[in-house]
Amino acid sequence: MKPLKVGLLGFGTVGQGVFEILRRNQTEIVRRTGRAIQVEMVSRRQVALAQKIVGESAKVVSDARAVIANPDIDVVIELIGGYGIAKALVLEAIAAGKHVVTANKALLAVHGDEIFGAAAKAGVMVLFEAAVAGGIPIIKTLREGLTANRIQWVAGIINGTTNFILSEMRDKGLDFATVLKEAQALGYAEADPTFDIEGVDAAHKASLMAAMAFGIPVQFDKAYVEGITKLGAEDIKYAEQLGYRIKLLGISKRVASGVELRVHPTLIPTKRLIANVEGAMNAVMVQGDAVGTTLYYGKGAGSEPTASAVVADLVDIARMVTGQVAQVAPVLAFQASSVQALPILAIGQVITSFYLRMRVSDEAGVLAKVTGILGEAGISIDALIQHEAKDGESQTDLIILTHDCLEAIMDKALRQVEALPSVLASVVKIRKEELA
Repeated sequence: MKPLKVGLLGFGTVGQGVFEILRRNQTEIVRRTGRAIQVEMVSRRQVALAQKIVGESAKVVSDARAVIANPDIDVVIELIGGYGIAKALVLEAIAAGKHVVTANKALLAVHGDEIFGAAAKAGVMVLFEAAVAGGIPIIKTLREGLTANRIQWVAGIINGTTNFILSEMRDKGLDFATVLKEAQALGYAEADPTFDIEGVDAAHKASLMAAMAFGIPVQFDKAYVEGITKLGAEDIKYAEQLGYRIKLLGISKRVASGVELRVHPTLIPTKRLIANVEGAMNAVMVQGDAVGTTLYYGKGAGSEPTASAVVADLVDIARMVTGQVAQVAPVLAFQASSVQALPILAIGQVITSFYLRMRVSDEAGVLAKVTGILGEAGISIDALIQHEAKDGESQTDLIILTHDCLEAIMDKALRQVEALPSVLASVVKIRKEELA
């Protein structure tokens, strides 16, 4: 059978990883697919540099559209990133009858419905295993492995930069700003780390997983997004004392009134395996009604882990010997005609439990006033730490863990708490998930 011919748009670390894996593991890939997968063309502005890497095995051009225009190319791999030119090129490739493989979670989270719709009309596939959690095959798991299940929730550490920062803050007792500089020096964080530390990158990925878990449109614009920039080293320390660790989680959950879709720092019991995922590693938990709770762990970024996911998508396409795209697993796991526009809940409608840290005056009656306000709101307390003030100081921290309550009710109660003269600063509020 003739080889599946591939065009690479972008030849950075991931593109080079794809080329290397296909070169190194071609024999094994042919054994799995029955046909070779061959990089036919590469587009990169620095043509000479890319040509030096690929040698005579592929043609290198500076114009990405030349790759799309080549009638011999079966699959276009988009590794450029961003929303702009990448969107135009993906749609042009689809219009030209090419299958598309991409690692671009931002593009699919924002424009996924348009792109998937265009692909369905053209009878081609858009696959994106590499867009979520790097080398962890979570997309294939949601699309195929768990199709017998009614999925109840998905929760994941899906951004390695923030997980590295939180791990270092916990291990070394350092503040956020110090560890961010360390992460940038080590290459774990970009020079402009906003998308990572503000939770946007994780929200892109969570939006895609939610669509696949529940059969809903991709709705990044409705996700609640909160990053880690306001976390203090003291919060991580207090969480440890209470038996929890803080992780930035992407959470999607099916509830009676719709779907929760949220990204924020979260307290997780230390006994959960996902709470012990450290450094730049990723992990995703999925709760299904038949299988129960499953955990997927591995490298969420890097040249070859991400390229591994890209090549896995190529293998899926190569296996489509008959070319009957409609007969393979739907790209978003559900048949397009059965996708449901379930409402995404506003964060105030979410029911969860909370960690609260209050800076208060060291005086009699403060605890009673705070717990009185919470009690009147129907918020019950699970655990509490009240520290003695240090010598010479007139203020201290009051730490409270609550049971489940509606977030809107919690926010209303905290406005009353913050109005107390004895509460000296805004209350730090972090959501808590048992993931049981």
